[in-house]
Parts: sequence; C-alpha cells; structure tokens
Amino acid sequence: MTGVERHADSGLADGLERLWTPHRMTYISGEDRPEGGYEKPAGCPFCLAPGLPPEESLVVARGEHVFAVLNLYPYNPGHLLVCPYRHVADYTELDAPETAELAVFTKAAMRVVRQVSSAHGFNLGMNQGGVAGAGIAAHLHQHVVPRWGGDANFMPVIGRTKVVPQLLTDTRDLLAKAWPA
Repeated sequence: MTGVERHADSGLADGLERLWTPHRMTYISGEDRPEGGYEKPAGCPFCLAPGLPPEESLVVARGEHVFAVLNLYPYNPGHLLVCPYRHVADYTELDAPETAELAVFTKAAMRVVRQVSSAHGFNLGMNQGGVAGAGIAAHLHQHVVPRWGGDANFMPVIGRTKVVPQLLTDTRDLLAKAWPA
C-alpha cells in the first residue's frame, strides 16, 4: 500500500491519504491521567504546572491569582488556558479578585496572541463540568483559542486533524516574551 487505506467494509481503496497524529492517543485514551484522577490538587495538571520549570509547564505568564498556560492538546496554534491557582471547579466559586484577574489575563492573552500571530478572532469559553465537555472538570480554566480566516479548512473538517506548525515550547517562549510585565 502507498498510504491509501482500504475501506474497512468493502476492502476497496477509498482514495484518502492519512495524516497520522499518534501523540494524540495519550490524550484520547487517558493514559496520562493520574491514578486518582484530576479531582484532587495532587493529580491536577493545573495545580502542578506553576511549580514546574517553564519548558515543562508551558506557563506563559503568572499573576497573583491566575496564570496563563498553553493547552497541551491545542485546537489551534497559540491556544491558551487561563487558570486560577486555586483548585476550584465552577466559575461561581471564584472570588472577586480571581474573577477580575481572570478577565485581565484573558484580555492580555488576546492582545499577545494578536501581536505575535496576527489572529483574526478568538473563541473564548469555559466548559463547566464533564457533561459540558470539560476534560479536566475539577479545575476551572478559560480557553482562549485564536482563529484565522480559513483555519477551518479541509484538515479539521475532512481530515479531522489540526496542524500545529510550531513546537509548544517555542510557542510558549514567543508568547511569554511578548506578555506585558
């Protein structure tokens, strides 16, 4: 075979090339989940990230109450998460200073990503609870997903694959350098 797969039902070639992304299987299968899950801070990647070196944590910027970190499994290049340091699951559990700084960091994330990558727009959002799509429901996080005209091209629509053109550590360095002091 030359990269063209045989159709499972008929055995006939379907004419499609495959772009393999085997690194995603760790996320899909949950192999990297801690034994006790994400419910407790000891197993929560958002609680652990601020204590790791920058190249391991992918933390871009730190505030008093929240921090910005690259998504390990981004929807688009530059996909950031704004997280409170405190391990809380629901937006209503944030206190006033956390809520205010989360908003400030979200705005800063948008400005920085626009500056370094000329994003045309953004998707912002929080998935509250597993049923709403939160992969790590135990620790609140706001998604800041940059968008560009035409970024929903054939790759994600037909190929069900996203192309991330830069190593996450390189993206982290670029965003951290541009983040306002």
